[in-house]
Amino acid sequence: MSSSVPDPAALAQSIKEWGRELGFQQVGITGVDLAEHEAHLQRWLDQGYQGEMDYMAAHGTKRSRPDELVPGTLRVISLRMDYLPGDTGMAEQLAQAEKAYVSRYALGRDYHKLIRKRLQQLAERIQQVIGPFGFRAFVDSAPVLEKAVAQQAGLGWIGKNTLVLNRKAGSWFFLGELFVDIALPVDEPVTRDHCGSCHACLDICPTEAFVGERVLDARRCISYLTIELKGPIPVELRSKVGNRVFGCDDCQIVCPWNRFARPTEQPDFQPRHNLDNAELATLFRWSEEEFLSRTEGSPLRRTGYERWLRNLAVGLGNAPSSIPVLEALEARREHPSELVREHVEWALAQHRLRSGA
Repeated sequence: MSSSVPDPAALAQSIKEWGRELGFQQVGITGVDLAEHEAHLQRWLDQGYQGEMDYMAAHGTKRSRPDELVPGTLRVISLRMDYLPGDTGMAEQLAQAEKAYVSRYALGRDYHKLIRKRLQQLAERIQQVIGPFGFRAFVDSAPVLEKAVAQQAGLGWIGKNTLVLNRKAGSWFFLGELFVDIALPVDEPVTRDHCGSCHACLDICPTEAFVGERVLDARRCISYLTIELKGPIPVELRSKVGNRVFGCDDCQIVCPWNRFARPTEQPDFQPRHNLDNAELATLFRWSEEEFLSRTEGSPLRRTGYERWLRNLAVGLGNAPSSIPVLEALEARREHPSELVREHVEWALAQHRLRSGA
């Protein structure tokens, strides 16, 4: 049963103001028709580009039909929160092959809880004004086409790198959604593609994961390989991964629109445990206890310790040969995990090849 309000336009304006007060940089409202995006998703799934991410197909049309996922939904409130933690020397760090590169979104605390809490507070604020209403908050936590929702809510357009781009903020931001049963006025979608003839993001991808504009083969994407993939990283892609041990930002780093991105105002998104300047060998020496302690409340927990070591072994295999690098690898040759041992042996073999041994 939908909630009716005497002045939906005034409420929509208030929601946007409350959202900004809660730390969101932008708030937009859209309806529930995502038919065009649904067709794009189905074509992508039909090609098998999702790899092991079975959850992308597991919920049928619920992902692209908000009113099927949450019956009674009339509108989706889409919210943007910037996360770039200032000047973290991304290109410089990538160029230092002995350093570990962690995607900028994962340097600080896990965004899920922070944003979900703010969405709950926004819902409670609405409830104070109009009384009880139906809502559900989502932060990358359910089958929601969040980029499609953001585009239709006017937050930006979907760029050639498949990310939402905003002319005033680039792409360094998180998205959150509030499904509501209130017939609010909707915002104008961003229908113009402001990428123009630029294809810097497609050209820079280390593994050539883009098979076309706005089409990503996740099976070749470094973010997928280092975070989602459960087993071994394909041998033919390991040297291309470089020193990226959790995610990849290359297609964002080169995007011209990101010159407009502003540093986050959220202290929780600032780097922790020196992760923006850590040596691969140092991280590889973390015990499982240290990993669990230092990644508490962090997105890095998602990989688990075994895959964390797998990723670091690949990075060490791509790093210049040095005593710390070789000693770190040798120390893990007898690791109980077959997955870790395989990647350690590959890494040591790379060093032998480069030395001519």
